[in-house]
Amino acid sequence: MITIAPADHLTIVRELITEYANALGVDLSFQDLDHELSALDTFYELILLARDDDHVAGCVALRRIDDEICEMKRLYVRPAFRGMNLGRELAMRIIDAARNRGYKQMRLDTLPTMSAAIPLYQSLGFVEIEPYRFNPIPGTRFMELDLFTRRRGDAEGA
Repeated sequence: MITIAPADHLTIVRELITEYANALGVDLSFQDLDHELSALDTFYELILLARDDDHVAGCVALRRIDDEICEMKRLYVRPAFRGMNLGRELAMRIIDAARNRGYKQMRLDTLPTMSAAIPLYQSLGFVEIEPYRFNPIPGTRFMELDLFTRRRGDAEGA
């Protein structure tokens, strides 16, 4: 049975984020990944882990931009756990957490090669916006969700 809860071991989170970065096949040095990995507890407001018994299946993180805007980061599901709607569940949980913390908008950026992620984000109500941060990777898409016009599950059937 899969459970999703706040991360209790940052070593596991570092492993997952490193695995995620390697799977992308692009250079993330512009994001200062080494600093992120060394300061996870201050870099992110919340990190959720999905587990299947003793196996870590995936993660997602919430990062503060300002008092009203946050960012979904590092949504990653290990290959063995894909096709089970786990990415959707992780995303919905972090959206709920952002809403409960009083954020008004959630942003994210995604690469054009992330073919499963883009329709997932759209089905959750994210819309494309102008770039809000530097990303040198051609075709990067920037998206935003208004946290108070969409509620959990609004587009689950999409």
